[in-house]
Parts: sequence; C-alpha cells; structure tokens
Amino acid sequence: MVRGKVQMRRIENATSRQVTFSKRRNGLLKKAYELSVLCDAEVALIIFSQKGRLYEFSSSSMQKTIEKYLQCAREEERSIEVEQRLREQLKHEAAFMARKIELLENSHRKLLGHNIGNCSMEELQEIDNQLERSLKNIRARKYLTNFQYFEFSFAIPGNFLLEENAKLSEKCGFRPSDGPAKHKEIRCHSRSTLGSEVVTELFIGPPTTRNGP
Repeated sequence: MVRGKVQMRRIENATSRQVTFSKRRNGLLKKAYELSVLCDAEVALIIFSQKGRLYEFSSSSMQKTIEKYLQCAREEERSIEVEQRLREQLKHEAAFMARKIELLENSHRKLLGHNIGNCSMEELQEIDNQLERSLKNIRARKYLTNFQYFEFSFAIPGNFLLEENAKLSEKCGFRPSDGPAKHKEIRCHSRSTLGSEVVTELFIGPPTTRNGP
C-alpha cells in the first residue's frame, strides 16, 4: 500500500499531533546519534514539546557545543557587518567617482567649446584662463623640445656619424671598410688616367711640330 504524502501544516487533532511528535522525535534523536557515530560529527539536538518538556541529545558536552555555536554565530555576525560596511563604502565611492567623471567630462566639453551656452561670464573667463595657461605650457614644451633636438644634433661628433653609417652599411650587406678604400682607389685611378691623358695630349702632333725651331 502506497503511503500518501503528508501535508506540511499543523495537525489540528491533539491526539494525532502528540503521536506524530513522539514518532518523529524518536526518529530525529536516532538520526542525530547515527550522524555523530558514522561521521564523527559533533551533534547537539534540543527539542521542546508543545507543553515545554525538554528532549536533548549531544555527542559530547551540550554546554561546550552551545558555547562553540554562540562563538561561531558572533563571528559570522561580525563578518556580515563588516561585509555590509564594505559594500556601503564601495557604493559611496562608486557614486563619488561617477560624479567626478561626469564633472570632468562636462569640463572637457566646455574646453572644446561645447555646452557653453548656459555658462556665466565668470565661467567663460575661467575657461579662457585655462586655455591660455595650456597654450603657454604647450609652447614652452615645444620650444624646449626643439632646443634640445638642435643641441643634440650639433653635439654629435663626426666619428659617431661615420660609425653609425658603417653599421647601417653592414645591415644593408655592404662592407664599409672597403668602401672608402675603393672610392680612394677609384679617385686615384681617375686622376692617373687624367694625368696620362694630359701627357699624351702634349705629345700628340706631327713630327715637324715636335722638331721645329
């Protein structure tokens, strides 16, 4: 025979309620004992009947178990309070940062010339002063950068430039050590060729010209 599902509500009949209490109380005490033995757990069970009668079970000392429970409960309560305070603090900080970002974005738009229709004369003057200060700083930084660039350019020695040129030539596959000698050889050959041509041109002409008076 299939047992019907018991509805979870108060039993109105006093006799049936007492019988159900006795059965389920004994079953609960038995389960608590089995749990403590099988799982080596610290179990404490307290039951008060409708008339105020006490039924209890403890795998160790009931007083120590209750003290341990109260300590854990206080620690958990403090942890919840700390978490709530931290959550509120983060909430306020997030709202403050959102407001600050909004003010910065509004100020940035005004510096770009947007949303200035409702600005007062004092606000416009302040925006003008900010732009003037920014422009002065930019020009000063630009002048300093240009001065440092030219100073560095004039401070570079010739040997340093030759070394850098040699390094670049090696990366491109040329031999910089042979380059200057080769150019020198070519220049010398050109000069000797030019000199031989000049000498040859001096001796070109009929024999009569060479032996004439």
